[in-house]
Amino acid sequence: MSKQLMDLVLPRLAKKLYNELERYRAGRLDESEFALCFENLLQGQHSWLMKRGVSDVRAALALHGAVLVLSMPGLKAEAAETGQPVEVVEFRAIRDAAADVASNYSISESQAANQISRLVARYSS
Repeated sequence: MSKQLMDLVLPRLAKKLYNELERYRAGRLDESEFALCFENLLQGQHSWLMKRGVSDVRAALALHGAVLVLSMPGLKAEAAETGQPVEVVEFRAIRDAAADVASNYSISESQAANQISRLVARYSS
C-alpha cells in the first residue's frame, strides 16, 4: 500500500470525522444520525479515491486502516477498561475490518488483515 495514499486519506478523513464528532458532542446529532453521517463520510471518501484512480480494494483497505489509526485512542481506552492488552483489542479491530473488506471485495481475510495491520503499525506510532 502506497504511503502516499495514506498521506491523502488520513488528513481528509480526520478533518471530516472531527467535524461530525463535534456535531455529535454538541448534541446536534444523536447516535444513529452520527452513524449515518460516518457511513456517508466513508462512502464519500471511497468515491473520492476511486475518482483519482485508486482501486476499490485499495480504497477500502486505506479507509479501514485510517479509521483504525484515528480510533487508536478509543482502542487504548477500551483495553484499559477491559483489562486486556492493547494488542488484543487492536487485533480484534483489525480482524473485524479485514472481514468487512473480504466480504465486499475480492481479497482474502488474511490478505486484508495483513495489509491493514501494516498500515496501522506504520501510521499509529
